[in-house]
Amino acid sequence: MRHTLPTFLRSAAVLIAGTVFMAASSLAAAQSTPQPVERTPGAADPAPVHAELAGVFEDFGGRAGLDALMDEFMTILLADPRMRPFFEKVEHDRVKRQLAEQFCAILGGGCVYTGRDMVEAHGAHRIDRADFNALVEDLQIAMNRRGIPFRAQNKLLAVLAPMHREVINR
Repeated sequence: MRHTLPTFLRSAAVLIAGTVFMAASSLAAAQSTPQPVERTPGAADPAPVHAELAGVFEDFGGRAGLDALMDEFMTILLADPRMRPFFEKVEHDRVKRQLAEQFCAILGGGCVYTGRDMVEAHGAHRIDRADFNALVEDLQIAMNRRGIPFRAQNKLLAVLAPMHREVINR
């Protein structure tokens, strides 16, 4: 069954997709005390903290819920023939960890995002709007399977939306 995003969510969908592509291409190694990597001068913060979304963080199930969401999401991405080429040869555990870190930081959960910014992460990739739409469909499926309220999904998407300009490069 094909899912379509309402018009007001399409911009936000692009950003979520960019976030996932960014985590997939990041080479940051796990550290015992995570530190953000050096970022491209002038690039937007890929994980701006929005403390006012702490309730939304709880709607996602806290950090454990975000980790479980990313497990589900990666399974769906690898099963989707449109997305598999982007994710089959990446370090799945790293991608899932960095996405959970980023969402956790944005949602005011107190996490530190250790991945690269979107400009740096996407410079060598050819990502277009169709790629994003497919990825967002998969993210929606994962969030729905995890029982994340639609209201919480929309609040996260709205915060992420402005970053899409740094991701689409084709």
